[in-house]
Amino acid sequence: MLYAGFMSSAPPPFPKPPESLGPPHLLEVGPAPDEPCLRADAARNRARLLEAAARLIAEHGVEGVTMEAVAAAAQVGKGTVFRRFGDRTGLLTALLDHSAKQLQADFLGGPAPLGPGAPPLERLRAFGVAVLYRSAEQLDLQLAAQPHPTRRFSHPAALALRTHVTVLLRKLVPTADCDLLAQTLMASLDPALIHHLIRQCGMPMERLETGWMDLVARVTRTEPPR
Repeated sequence: MLYAGFMSSAPPPFPKPPESLGPPHLLEVGPAPDEPCLRADAARNRARLLEAAARLIAEHGVEGVTMEAVAAAAQVGKGTVFRRFGDRTGLLTALLDHSAKQLQADFLGGPAPLGPGAPPLERLRAFGVAVLYRSAEQLDLQLAAQPHPTRRFSHPAALALRTHVTVLLRKLVPTADCDLLAQTLMASLDPALIHHLIRQCGMPMERLETGWMDLVARVTRTEPPR
């Protein structure tokens, strides 16, 4: 499998406050802009709740994640979970944001070809495959935590990924409408589409990888890897 090593089956550990991604990042992914900076104890409680939610997903799937179940697993009152995340969607979004930060750190400062140091074409190929595997591993979570349609494309996580693709495209096809092309490429990586192709159509990941490589080749007018 091409670039399959980028995505580990084990999720990264939840960071202990204060958190730092190391390399500069395109867009901040995480708490809403109007959320005040967390005190150290509040941040520890937040990480503890997310760890409890992640364990529940691993054991029972996304359906097993309720505010009551997370509170019980973390040994806190249910009100604490509601105060921290608002509702179940907010909790699932926070879990997804943690994974999005890890992916963002990988393509901004991780090893090539996903990270800096490789030609733009190789980085674009590797990026799509990394997103494919991340989505395949987290399909239920991604679908459950998807923002409302009116905010879906403006969510910070989506903006960060699309901005990265746009930057790479401007190096590869500088005369094209790279903003619109980036939207088109990202549409092929939509979690709902991946769910349909994998679970409803039974397509193997190898076919989706090859399809991404072919799409990139056609958009950039290059030859797909052999």
